[in-house]
Amino acid sequence: MRLVVETREIDPVEDLLAYADPARPLAWLRRGDGIVAAGDEVVTTIRIPAGTDATRSAIIATAWRKLAQDAAIDDALQLPGTGLVGFGALTFDEDSAADSVLVIPSTIIGRHRGRSWLTSIRSADSAAIADPPTASAYGPHWAGTLGPGAQSPQRYQDSVRGALARIADGELSKIVLARDLTGSIPAGSDLRRLVRALSTGYPDTWAFAVDGLIGASPETLVTVKDRTVTARVLAGTIGRGADADADTAASAHLASSTKDLDEHGYAVQSVLAALRPHTRALAASEQPFLLKLPNLFHLATDVEGELADGESALDLVGALHPTAAVAGTPTPAAIAAIRELEPFDRGRYAGPVGWVDAAGNGEWAIALRCAQFAPARDEIAVTAYAGAGIVAGSDPESELLETRVKFRPLVDALA
Repeated sequence: MRLVVETREIDPVEDLLAYADPARPLAWLRRGDGIVAAGDEVVTTIRIPAGTDATRSAIIATAWRKLAQDAAIDDALQLPGTGLVGFGALTFDEDSAADSVLVIPSTIIGRHRGRSWLTSIRSADSAAIADPPTASAYGPHWAGTLGPGAQSPQRYQDSVRGALARIADGELSKIVLARDLTGSIPAGSDLRRLVRALSTGYPDTWAFAVDGLIGASPETLVTVKDRTVTARVLAGTIGRGADADADTAASAHLASSTKDLDEHGYAVQSVLAALRPHTRALAASEQPFLLKLPNLFHLATDVEGELADGESALDLVGALHPTAAVAGTPTPAAIAAIRELEPFDRGRYAGPVGWVDAAGNGEWAIALRCAQFAPARDEIAVTAYAGAGIVAGSDPESELLETRVKFRPLVDALA
């Protein structure tokens, strides 16, 4: 397929989500800026199921490179998110029954630092799109509740104990174990309301909606802009305090916690090792800093480098995923243990989610604080996930409490 792409500047757009499809929004937002698919028309979707010979990210990267090379692109703005763009959501595990996807919509509306634009994408043999997209009013308010899924609180603590035994035996240094919550929302619910609630409530996160996966992730997997590569590693977590004194005590505890600092160190080293073959002049801050979110603190480290020739954001996504921050160390052993200790398929939870453009630029996060929405008979089924890093010295009850804190953004927004 040969694509024809045109980006033109338009009058400022205040609410990008008003143009998205209420039933299946396609969006990437941070502090009001970002990109959304206007309406529900899609030019093509690169959809990769399980059972392929190569890794799914590599197949998508190759297919995208071919599309981008053949496309005729008219983009005078050259801003992040202009020109030919695909929205992606990849599975955590190559063996997952879920699909990895890269969706190329026909119309994209974006905003970056006060400038707005409209991008039209079509196949070369189709007629040009004549009608401009229009905003639509949000549907009625709705609410949903979540309850225990396949991994109940007691089973989760049992899984943590099983992981600790493997760590004591030397099989693992770290493993990230997740649990699930399941529920439903009314059929016909306007899912843009959930995206907006997450985006406004947690402005420093990446709010996303791709192929029914909706969430607000605080963790950047990788960003590429004009050959500059940046990543932010998050590992080590504690809930915010109820008042200023408790907040100070919580942050001080996290900053001095040997357990959390060890967990963080494993995650940073895994990112550096994955990026080195693809970058030049790679560097990371020597000590982690505290990232403050509305409901918790994270230990965070920023990484920066220069992209090697011929590489793209999708290539780095394949190299980085899964990081120790969402899998464990050593990674192959951690993935094998996760398959045994978690009684569910993670799907796209903790997988890469983001966008890529024709030049290989893009922004990709790890799909955290998220849920997968799937139409059911008379409702929309919801499955949400949250996890915690387990290392020597972890306490099963404390790790369960950490998952409750991480569930809170989505649970509150659904309510």
